[in-house]
This record gives sequence, structure tokens and C-alpha cells, in this order.
Amino acid sequence: MPASDTSPRRRGPGSSRPAHRLALANQKGGVGKTTTAVNLATALASTERVLLIDLDPQGNASTGLGSPRAQRGAGTYALLTGQKTLAEVIAPTQIPNLSLLPADADLAAAEVELVNEEKRERRLVDALDAGGEVLKDYDRIIFDCPPSLGLVTLNALVAAHSVLVPLQAEFFALEGVSQIARTLDRVRRGLNPALELEGIVLTMVDRRNNLSELVGADVRSFFKDKVFETTIPRNVRVSEAPSHGLPVILYDSRSAGAPVYIRLAAELLKRERARKRTAGPAPEEEKAAEKETP
Repeated sequence: MPASDTSPRRRGPGSSRPAHRLALANQKGGVGKTTTAVNLATALASTERVLLIDLDPQGNASTGLGSPRAQRGAGTYALLTGQKTLAEVIAPTQIPNLSLLPADADLAAAEVELVNEEKRERRLVDALDAGGEVLKDYDRIIFDCPPSLGLVTLNALVAAHSVLVPLQAEFFALEGVSQIARTLDRVRRGLNPALELEGIVLTMVDRRNNLSELVGADVRSFFKDKVFETTIPRNVRVSEAPSHGLPVILYDSRSAGAPVYIRLAAELLKRERARKRTAGPAPEEEKAAEKETP
């Protein structure tokens, strides 16, 4: 994989479709959310121009893409509080076609500082809209949300087009996903009517015991085809990769965990194409087509 040019290729004049905004969210920590965000973004970057926005104060997605805390400058906190513009906080990564908006040290304070601000739940979407020219360089934006349903996660859900929920294959899994499903319903009713549940991906699956199979069956019986066929297994190399500042796809491409994220990316793209065929062209695409028609 070439490393000489890590900035995204500019989209051609026919690229009128806005970047798809995908939030990875689960109020429960330790479910593989950030690991999925980093490796899914890396896999998608082989065919798309991707921007990963780290909204988790722990900043693990930033670290996992080679941006350790001590070396970061301004990031998502500065963007949410209006101190910096989108163009000022996006940084390239060592992965071609993948850029990063890192989590800065003060992001944990955003929950408190924004609570009394006007339109506090729209700070992220307004910042993205203001940086529209910058976003023309990207096909997809991925939000790595904090492990809570607080104000920063709410900002991501208001800005997102769809939500992917990583769900650990454990006994209380359904209880957690039911809570985030209720949150999505509330966001749709009041703040983002177009928000969709992209799907649920089972993580940390251990095929050596029956529990993972039982949990998977329960989740599929409840959420039907919203559950991805691709599941993420427990894997030592996947756990090791972030400490080296690399996604597992680059850290050890021969490990059992690496090809799983490539399959997950392929399934995501396949599902999106199928949904578009069913729904027809988006309003933005129809407007663009009308402009191009002589």
C-alpha cells in the first residue's frame, strides 16, 4: 500500500452526492466500538475517501490510527466549541484515503460546557455544514461516539445519516441495544427524522462456547435483517494492534481478525446499494441531475 500521498483524492466534478455520515454508537463501553470504527474505516478507504471523527474523550480511535495523545493538537473539542474550523482540525493518516479528526484533551469537558449553549445538540452538524467545501473531498464520514448517550453522542446522532451498533455477544446484549434503539426513536422524533439504524454487528464472538450463538440468535430474532451476517471474533492480534498505532489490517493482515473487517465493509456497501435501489435516488442526487440536464 503506497504511503507517499495520504491525503484524500479530490472528488471529480460529477461527485454531487454528499458524504454519507455513519455513527458507531453504543452506550456500553468495551464492546469493540472503537476497534470496529478504526478497522471499518481502514477497509472502506480501499474504495472510498473516508474521514474518521473521534468523538470519544478516551481518544482511542486517534491512538489506533497513529495519533498518540501527546502529539495531538486541536481536535473535536475545538470544533464543537467553535474555536477551530473543520479545515483546521483534519489531519492525514498513514493510510491512503483515510483522514482523522482527532479527539483532543479537553473533549471530556464538552458535555458540561455545551449544556447551556443554544442549539447545543446541533454543534457538530452546524460545524460540518459550515465546512461543506472540505467535505467534498470525502465519500464517507465515520463518527466514533463515546460510550454513553450524553450530549456528544447526541450531536453525532443529529449529524448522522445512519447508525451502526457494535454489540458484544454477551448475556445482557439485548438490554443495551434496546436502550439505544429508544434513543434513536427520540432523535428521529425531535431532531433528525431521517436517521436510520444501519444495523447491528456482533463483536467479541467466541465460537468455543454456546453463549455467543444463543445471543446471536436472540438478537436476530428481535432485529431480523438489521443484524449483519459478518461477526467480529475475539482475536489477540486485533487487541494488540492499537498499541502499535495501526489497524489490524495493517498490523497483521494474516491474522484471523483482519479479513473480517474487510468482509464487514463489503457487507455494509452491499446493504447500502440494495437500499438505494429500493428507495430510488436521494433528493440531492435528483437536484444534481436536474442541473446537469440541458
